[in-house]
Amino acid sequence: MNEGLTREPAAISLRGAAVRRRQFTLGPLTLDIPSGMVTAIVGPNGSGKSTLFRMLLQMEPYEEGEAKLLGARVGPGGDDAAKARIGFVAELPHAYEGGLTAEEKARFAAAWYPTWSWDRYRKLMRKFEAEGNTKLRKLSKGMRRKVELAIAMAHDPELLLLDEPSSGLDPFAWKTMLEELHRYMESGDRTLVLATHITEEVRRLADYVLFLHRGRSLGMYEKDQLFDAWRVFAIQTATGLDLAKLQAIPGVQGAAEAGPGIYRLETDRADETEEYCLAQGYKLLSAQRMEMEEILACLVRKEEAGR
Repeated sequence: MNEGLTREPAAISLRGAAVRRRQFTLGPLTLDIPSGMVTAIVGPNGSGKSTLFRMLLQMEPYEEGEAKLLGARVGPGGDDAAKARIGFVAELPHAYEGGLTAEEKARFAAAWYPTWSWDRYRKLMRKFEAEGNTKLRKLSKGMRRKVELAIAMAHDPELLLLDEPSSGLDPFAWKTMLEELHRYMESGDRTLVLATHITEEVRRLADYVLFLHRGRSLGMYEKDQLFDAWRVFAIQTATGLDLAKLQAIPGVQGAAEAGPGIYRLETDRADETEEYCLAQGYKLLSAQRMEMEEILACLVRKEEAGR
């Protein structure tokens, strides 16, 4: 885990960037999100995922630090032309657009994007089986999502920002969305950043995972290494161990007693933890991969304990 984890050129670069409001603070955040990759932003509700997107799109001004998007500074003195290279789907649709049909919104969007393709838009609408001539406010949540995705992807953006993109989609539409996002990334020069709480989306799409909690970064991880390294071990010892000894075991991020002489260990360095336990004569009862939600919960507990 490393805030400066990636070696690839950064599609998004933050240096001490922070949004401060009376009820919530995002940051300060210092991190790079690489171009040509898929990064999933994961965190509980209210962790700052949507605020981060709004900050990057200048919908939520930041008060300190620096933010760059596709190499251009975000905010005063920045290059607004970079916005034409970005596609965005918000978590919640804009109420003022409810009176438009998909076709009307598409015509409005086409005027702002030099790379807009009506052929691409039509193909996406057909692929998603989306309705083009119904008022947006009359569409179901899932149907509205399909329309928003088709419009956001119609100009083949260099950077695609999706906030909970599968919200409201049925399983068939969700599968279609994954197929289209894989197709979007095939050229190798596109970047996808999505906020999601769905583990399967992370497993199928992401190269990197950024964890957020209460506006703070809990770390950015390479996805395959993340799921390979984190394990839950159940161990048995001949004599009791106190919590301090358990937490001193290499890699252990969380520990608890599960019964007389039996302990549950959460580790982010599975090989080291297992090697140490066996060397100490502890009996390994079980070893299981941790799910994303379990990893997040462990990181949150560690963050809260350090506050």
